[in-house]
Amino acid sequence: MAIPHDQNFMIRWLRDLLCGFLIGAGAILPGVSGGVLAVVFDIYRPFMEVLTHPRTAIPKYWKWFPPIALGWCAGFLGFARGIAAAISISNTVTTWLFLGLIAGTVPALFREAGKEGRSAASWVSLLVCAGAVFAGLFYVSRIAEVTVEPNFWWYNFCGILWGMSIVIPGMTSSSVMMALGLYQPMLEGLAHMDLLVLSASLPGMFLAIVLLARLVNWFFKRHYSIAFHGILGFVLASTLVILPTEYAPGEPLLSALCCAGGFLLAFLLARMDQKIQQ
Repeated sequence: MAIPHDQNFMIRWLRDLLCGFLIGAGAILPGVSGGVLAVVFDIYRPFMEVLTHPRTAIPKYWKWFPPIALGWCAGFLGFARGIAAAISISNTVTTWLFLGLIAGTVPALFREAGKEGRSAASWVSLLVCAGAVFAGLFYVSRIAEVTVEPNFWWYNFCGILWGMSIVIPGMTSSSVMMALGLYQPMLEGLAHMDLLVLSASLPGMFLAIVLLARLVNWFFKRHYSIAFHGILGFVLASTLVILPTEYAPGEPLLSALCCAGGFLLAFLLARMDQKIQQ
Protein backbone atom coordinates (compact mmCIF):
# COMPACT_ATOMS: atom_id res chain seq x y z
CA MET A 1 0.00 0.00 0.00
CA ALA A 2 1.47 3.37 -0.99
CA ILE A 3 2.13 5.98 1.69
CA PRO A 4 0.39 9.36 1.08
CA HIS A 5 2.80 12.15 0.18
CA ASP A 6 2.11 14.23 3.33
CA GLN A 7 2.50 11.22 5.59
CA ASN A 8 5.68 10.21 3.80
CA PHE A 9 7.09 13.75 4.26
CA MET A 10 6.30 13.68 7.99
CA ILE A 11 7.91 10.26 8.42
CA ARG A 12 11.00 11.47 6.62
CA TRP A 13 11.10 14.67 8.70
CA LEU A 14 10.84 12.78 11.99
CA ARG A 15 13.37 10.22 10.80
CA ASP A 16 15.89 12.94 9.89
CA LEU A 17 15.27 14.67 13.26
CA LEU A 18 16.04 11.42 15.08
CA CYS A 19 19.10 10.73 12.92
CA GLY A 20 20.44 14.22 13.57
CA PHE A 21 19.88 13.69 17.28
CA LEU A 22 21.81 10.40 17.26
CA ILE A 23 24.65 11.87 15.18
CA GLY A 24 25.01 14.77 17.61
CA ALA A 25 24.90 12.46 20.61
CA GLY A 26 27.31 10.05 18.91
CA ALA A 27 29.86 12.84 18.52
CA ILE A 28 29.91 13.19 22.32
CA LEU A 29 29.92 9.56 23.47
CA PRO A 30 33.39 7.95 23.62
CA GLY A 31 34.12 5.53 20.80
CA VAL A 32 31.18 6.57 18.63
CA SER A 33 31.72 8.47 15.38
CA GLY A 34 29.04 10.91 14.27
CA GLY A 35 30.40 10.61 10.73
CA VAL A 36 29.84 6.86 10.67
CA LEU A 37 26.24 7.29 11.82
CA ALA A 38 25.80 9.92 9.08
CA VAL A 39 27.03 7.37 6.50
CA VAL A 40 24.71 4.65 7.76
CA PHE A 41 21.69 6.98 7.88
CA ASP A 42 22.41 8.12 4.29
CA ILE A 43 23.12 11.71 5.34
CA TYR A 44 26.88 11.82 4.77
CA ARG A 45 26.85 12.15 0.96
CA PRO A 46 24.33 15.03 0.81
CA PHE A 47 26.21 16.77 3.62
CA MET A 48 29.52 16.52 1.76
CA GLU A 49 27.89 17.71 -1.47
CA VAL A 50 26.58 20.81 0.29
CA LEU A 51 30.06 21.59 1.61
CA THR A 52 31.90 21.01 -1.68
CA HIS A 53 29.28 22.11 -4.26
CA PRO A 54 26.84 24.39 -2.39
CA ARG A 55 25.33 26.02 -5.50
CA THR A 56 23.95 22.77 -6.87
CA ALA A 57 23.51 20.82 -3.63
CA ILE A 58 21.62 23.34 -1.48
CA PRO A 59 18.59 23.56 -3.85
CA LYS A 60 18.61 19.77 -4.01
CA TYR A 61 18.88 18.93 -0.32
CA TRP A 62 17.69 21.99 1.57
CA LYS A 63 14.54 20.23 2.82
CA TRP A 64 16.65 17.60 4.57
CA PHE A 65 18.79 19.86 6.71
CA PRO A 66 16.36 21.76 9.03
CA PRO A 67 15.30 18.60 10.93
CA ILE A 68 18.84 17.20 10.83
CA ALA A 69 20.30 20.46 12.16
CA LEU A 70 17.66 20.70 14.91
CA GLY A 71 18.24 17.10 15.92
CA TRP A 72 22.02 17.53 15.86
CA CYS A 73 21.85 20.59 18.13
CA ALA A 74 19.57 18.74 20.53
CA GLY A 75 21.87 15.72 20.59
CA PHE A 76 25.17 17.60 20.74
CA LEU A 77 24.31 20.50 23.07
CA GLY A 78 21.05 19.65 24.83
CA PHE A 79 21.74 15.94 25.28
CA ALA A 80 25.19 16.59 26.76
CA ARG A 81 23.55 17.07 30.16
CA GLY A 82 21.69 13.77 29.81
CA ILE A 83 24.81 11.89 28.74
CA ALA A 84 26.80 13.41 31.58
CA ALA A 85 24.10 12.32 34.06
CA ALA A 86 23.87 8.82 32.53
CA ILE A 87 27.64 8.37 32.57
CA SER A 88 27.79 9.53 36.19
CA ILE A 89 25.19 6.89 37.07
CA SER A 90 26.70 4.09 34.99
CA ASN A 91 29.33 4.63 32.34
CA THR A 92 29.22 0.92 31.52
CA VAL A 93 25.49 0.73 30.77
CA THR A 94 25.56 3.97 28.75
CA THR A 95 28.44 2.67 26.66
CA TRP A 96 26.61 -0.58 25.94
CA LEU A 97 23.58 1.36 24.69
CA PHE A 98 25.68 2.95 21.97
CA LEU A 99 27.58 -0.27 21.32
CA GLY A 100 24.23 -1.82 20.43
CA LEU A 101 23.52 1.09 18.11
CA ILE A 102 26.90 0.65 16.41
CA ALA A 103 26.34 -3.10 16.06
CA GLY A 104 23.00 -2.44 14.41
CA THR A 105 24.61 -0.11 11.85
CA VAL A 106 27.52 -2.41 10.86
CA PRO A 107 25.48 -4.51 8.35
CA ALA A 108 24.30 -1.37 6.54
CA LEU A 109 27.82 0.03 6.58
CA PHE A 110 29.19 -3.22 5.13
CA ARG A 111 26.64 -3.07 2.30
CA GLU A 112 27.55 0.58 1.66
CA ALA A 113 31.25 -0.30 1.48
CA GLY A 114 30.60 -2.95 -1.19
CA LYS A 115 28.37 -0.88 -3.50
CA GLU A 116 31.20 -0.52 -6.02
CA GLY A 117 32.77 -3.93 -5.45
CA ARG A 118 35.46 -5.27 -3.12
CA SER A 119 39.04 -5.60 -4.32
CA ALA A 120 42.10 -6.96 -2.54
CA ALA A 121 43.06 -3.37 -1.74
CA SER A 122 39.67 -2.91 -0.03
CA TRP A 123 40.31 -5.76 2.38
CA VAL A 124 43.86 -4.55 2.99
CA SER A 125 42.44 -1.11 3.79
CA LEU A 126 40.02 -2.65 6.28
CA LEU A 127 42.73 -4.65 8.07
CA VAL A 128 45.33 -1.87 8.10
CA CYS A 129 42.89 0.77 9.35
CA ALA A 130 41.46 -1.55 11.99
CA GLY A 131 44.93 -2.49 13.24
CA ALA A 132 46.24 1.09 13.27
CA VAL A 133 43.18 2.56 15.00
CA PHE A 134 43.01 -0.23 17.57
CA ALA A 135 46.71 0.07 18.40
CA GLY A 136 46.58 3.87 18.61
CA LEU A 137 43.45 4.11 20.76
CA PHE A 138 44.53 1.22 22.97
CA TYR A 139 47.87 2.89 23.64
CA VAL A 140 46.37 6.31 24.33
CA SER A 141 43.52 5.05 26.52
CA ARG A 142 45.10 2.08 28.31
CA ILE A 143 48.88 2.59 28.38
CA ALA A 144 49.85 6.28 28.07
CA GLU A 145 48.71 8.51 30.93
CA VAL A 146 48.73 11.96 29.33
CA THR A 147 46.66 14.77 30.86
CA VAL A 148 46.53 18.51 30.05
CA GLU A 149 45.10 21.59 31.73
CA PRO A 150 41.83 22.65 30.02
CA ASN A 151 41.93 26.14 28.50
CA PHE A 152 40.70 28.05 25.44
CA TRP A 153 43.20 26.48 23.04
CA TRP A 154 42.63 22.95 24.25
CA TYR A 155 38.87 23.45 23.93
CA ASN A 156 39.50 24.68 20.39
CA PHE A 157 41.51 21.51 19.78
CA CYS A 158 38.52 19.47 21.01
CA GLY A 159 36.28 21.29 18.54
CA ILE A 160 38.69 20.45 15.72
CA LEU A 161 38.58 16.79 16.74
CA TRP A 162 34.77 16.86 16.67
CA GLY A 163 34.79 18.44 13.22
CA MET A 164 37.20 15.78 11.97
CA SER A 165 34.96 13.01 13.36
CA ILE A 166 32.04 14.39 11.33
CA VAL A 167 33.92 14.76 8.03
CA ILE A 168 36.05 11.62 8.45
CA PRO A 169 33.69 8.74 9.30
CA GLY A 170 35.15 6.35 11.83
CA MET A 171 37.28 8.83 13.70
CA THR A 172 36.44 8.65 17.41
CA SER A 173 37.33 12.06 18.81
CA SER A 174 35.90 11.55 22.30
CA SER A 175 38.28 8.67 23.03
CA VAL A 176 41.26 10.96 22.38
CA MET A 177 39.76 13.63 24.67
CA MET A 178 39.31 11.09 27.45
CA ALA A 179 42.93 10.01 27.15
CA LEU A 180 44.05 13.65 27.51
CA GLY A 181 41.72 14.38 30.44
CA LEU A 182 39.64 16.86 28.42
CA TYR A 183 36.44 14.87 27.96
CA GLN A 184 34.79 15.47 31.33
CA PRO A 185 35.48 19.27 31.39
CA MET A 186 34.18 19.58 27.81
CA LEU A 187 31.02 17.63 28.58
CA GLU A 188 30.29 19.64 31.73
CA GLY A 189 30.93 22.90 29.83
CA LEU A 190 28.47 21.92 27.11
CA ALA A 191 25.89 20.77 29.65
CA HIS A 192 26.01 24.15 31.42
CA MET A 193 26.38 26.17 28.17
CA ASP A 194 29.71 27.56 29.36
CA LEU A 195 30.70 30.52 27.17
CA LEU A 196 34.41 29.64 27.17
CA VAL A 197 33.77 26.09 25.99
CA LEU A 198 31.23 27.11 23.32
CA SER A 199 33.29 30.02 21.95
CA ALA A 200 36.37 27.80 21.62
CA SER A 201 35.00 24.42 20.51
CA LEU A 202 32.27 25.34 18.02
CA PRO A 203 34.44 27.59 15.75
CA GLY A 204 37.17 24.93 15.78
CA MET A 205 34.66 22.28 14.77
CA PHE A 206 33.21 24.26 11.85
CA LEU A 207 36.69 25.27 10.66
CA ALA A 208 37.80 21.62 10.53
CA ILE A 209 34.65 20.65 8.61
CA VAL A 210 35.14 23.36 5.98
CA LEU A 211 38.88 22.77 5.49
CA LEU A 212 38.70 18.97 5.24
CA ALA A 213 35.48 18.56 3.25
CA ARG A 214 36.95 18.87 -0.25
CA LEU A 215 39.95 16.63 0.48
CA VAL A 216 37.84 13.85 1.96
CA ASN A 217 35.23 14.14 -0.81
CA TRP A 218 37.96 13.86 -3.48
CA PHE A 219 39.35 10.70 -1.90
CA PHE A 220 35.93 9.06 -1.73
CA LYS A 221 35.27 9.80 -5.39
CA ARG A 222 38.62 8.37 -6.52
CA HIS A 223 38.88 5.39 -4.13
CA TYR A 224 35.35 4.68 -2.93
CA SER A 225 35.67 1.01 -1.98
CA ILE A 226 39.06 1.44 -0.30
CA ALA A 227 37.82 4.45 1.70
CA PHE A 228 34.64 2.78 2.93
CA HIS A 229 36.37 -0.45 3.90
CA GLY A 230 38.81 1.69 5.85
CA ILE A 231 35.83 3.26 7.62
CA LEU A 232 34.53 -0.20 8.46
CA GLY A 233 37.91 -1.02 9.98
CA PHE A 234 37.74 2.19 12.03
CA VAL A 235 34.30 1.25 13.34
CA LEU A 236 35.24 -2.29 14.33
CA ALA A 237 38.49 -1.22 16.01
CA SER A 238 37.01 1.71 17.94
CA THR A 239 34.17 -0.53 19.11
CA LEU A 240 36.54 -3.17 20.46
CA VAL A 241 38.60 -0.57 22.33
CA ILE A 242 35.65 0.77 24.35
CA LEU A 243 34.19 -2.61 25.35
CA PRO A 244 33.66 -2.38 29.14
CA THR A 245 35.65 -4.87 31.20
CA GLU A 246 34.44 -4.08 34.74
CA TYR A 247 30.86 -4.39 35.96
CA ALA A 248 29.04 -3.52 39.17
CA PRO A 249 26.25 -5.76 40.50
CA GLY A 250 23.22 -5.58 38.22
CA GLU A 251 25.06 -3.87 35.37
CA PRO A 252 25.44 -6.95 33.12
CA LEU A 253 21.66 -7.32 32.78
CA LEU A 254 21.07 -3.59 32.24
CA SER A 255 23.92 -3.49 29.73
CA ALA A 256 22.39 -6.37 27.77
CA LEU A 257 18.98 -4.66 27.69
CA CYS A 258 20.46 -1.31 26.57
CA CYS A 259 22.58 -3.02 23.93
CA ALA A 260 19.50 -4.79 22.57
CA GLY A 261 17.57 -1.51 22.62
CA GLY A 262 20.30 0.28 20.65
CA PHE A 263 20.44 -2.54 18.10
CA LEU A 264 16.64 -2.50 17.72
CA LEU A 265 16.65 1.27 17.19
CA ALA A 266 19.22 1.00 14.40
CA PHE A 267 17.22 -1.85 12.83
CA LEU A 268 13.99 0.16 12.87
CA LEU A 269 15.72 3.14 11.25
CA ALA A 270 16.97 0.87 8.47
CA ARG A 271 13.44 -0.51 7.93
CA MET A 272 12.06 3.03 7.86
CA ASP A 273 14.56 3.97 5.17
CA GLN A 274 13.48 1.01 3.04
CA LYS A 275 9.81 1.94 3.44
CA ILE A 276 10.46 5.55 2.39
CA GLN A 277 12.50 4.49 -0.63
CA GLN A 278 9.74 2.13 -1.76
